[in-house]
Amino acid sequence: MTGQNRHGETAKQRRARRARERQLDYQRAKAARARGHEADYEAAMRLRSARVRAKLERVRAIPADARVLEVGSGAHGLVFFFGTSRGVGVDPLADEYAALFAAWQHRARTIAAAGEHLPFADGSFDVVLCDNVVDHAEDPARIAGELARVLVADGLLYFTVNVHHPVYAVAARLHSAWNAAGLRLEVGPFADHTVHLTVAGARSLFDGLPLRVVEESAGVADAKRAAREHPPRHAGDRLKRLFFKNAVYELIAERRA
Repeated sequence: MTGQNRHGETAKQRRARRARERQLDYQRAKAARARGHEADYEAAMRLRSARVRAKLERVRAIPADARVLEVGSGAHGLVFFFGTSRGVGVDPLADEYAALFAAWQHRARTIAAAGEHLPFADGSFDVVLCDNVVDHAEDPARIAGELARVLVADGLLYFTVNVHHPVYAVAARLHSAWNAAGLRLEVGPFADHTVHLTVAGARSLFDGLPLRVVEESAGVADAKRAAREHPPRHAGDRLKRLFFKNAVYELIAERRA
């Protein structure tokens, strides 16, 4: 058994494709529910973007004409209400999202491209955003390298990804292995993601990159507390009380000259 299936895809490529397909199905259903309620979605997006911008502006002021890139801008990205006249969103499903969520997707220029191969020159942006994206993609480490590459010297990076207890990383590898072996049995949380990163795994994405960490947090205590406080709905929720899941790893960094 090789790493490729009969269509020529590697196992990693197949996982990334299935994650995109499942995400698009989810967002199509969400778009149907959102009709007539666009203002509510926009209000929530404005608040989220303002909070992230405020965190970055504790490091330095961001001018209104700052060149801002969001990698993985998705359906409801930060860039659409970030407050810049030069915002760009990159997402493999950008064309589909522009049609599904036309009410706000026009607020930034969007490009259908993969985060592993950004179509921009070195040092093209003053601010780069990547919010809960890389664990749905084929090569998270390569995306991290691209985030640093397109930043100007002293440019600001805002990055988040969900991190989990190591037990989920093991389970994700097993899920990938049995699907690669031809046993087509998809478990939702593992089919939606290409990898379940640990805290150490998230940090390692940036090893050797020309970045200076300004702020870093992992949110593990918050995830554990949420699991204890919410009544369990199923076995997965009970498991979270033993092994934390979906803690938010957040990084703010500057590009070194």
